Amino acid sequence: MSSFDEIIERARELYILEQSYALATVTRINHPTSANIGDKALVTADGKLYGWIGGGCAQPVVISTGKKCLEDGQPRHVRITPDPRGEKVVEDVIEFGMPCQSGGMIELFIDPVMVKPEIVVLGESPVAQALTRIAPHAGFRVTWLADSAQETAGVRTLSPARSAEIKPGAYVVVATQGIKDVPQLTLALGLQAHHVMFVASQRKGDALKASLLEAGADAAAVAAIEAPAGLPIRAESAPEIALSILASLVLRIRSRDLENATPETATTRKGA
Repeated sequence: MSSFDEIIERARELYILEQSYALATVTRINHPTSANIGDKALVTADGKLYGWIGGGCAQPVVISTGKKCLEDGQPRHVRITPDPRGEKVVEDVIEFGMPCQSGGMIELFIDPVMVKPEIVVLGESPVAQALTRIAPHAGFRVTWLADSAQETAGVRTLSPARSAEIKPGAYVVVATQGIKDVPQLTLALGLQAHHVMFVASQRKGDALKASLLEAGADAAAVAAIEAPAGLPIRAESAPEIALSILASLVLRIRSRDLENATPETATTRKGA
């Protein structure tokens, strides 16, 4: 199997497993170096490297930088040079001293390929149905957790009894609208979600949060529930409410990306 074939095969496997990876591409070289322009390697979150971007001198830098890209979701432009002065930033490039004495130089662009964020929808209300229809088009993976959820293209449907199959870190939207609100909110709090949203008025949301606290739910987790769910765009119909929820999630995700960006990665993103 060629280096490129190995990368394609590994990328396909990671896509199926819903795991992110970083793709490193050699963009410039000065000989002597064993890398060539266009050489590629894939770096996984646990630090494994597949492909070819040069010999053992370059690999530790690519692996450590690839893992940083996966941590904050930001790409990086790096240069590995004979300069022994260690790591520094030159314009939009992070420069590393070559640990070997070959005298060559390699530049690479390392880009994180992140899995799509996941929305878990609880409930079978019109808002829940609208969310499962719209969210895939906004770049989200969707899991619909309901007893009688309809099969929908691009949506994974599970019964609440299979909630253990949901990985931690999803965005959870409780759109029950009066049907088993407290049990579904309790289930949502147990999913180790990145964020929980509840489709309800402010008054109802506050009342049900109080009920959760009386039942012994974690106070910090209850306080973090977004209720009413979504941005205040005066939404009235189910699709409009679903749109406001997606807008709130996009704002939250993009704001987190901005917070995670370091000065050098922000410059790289701007230059890209």
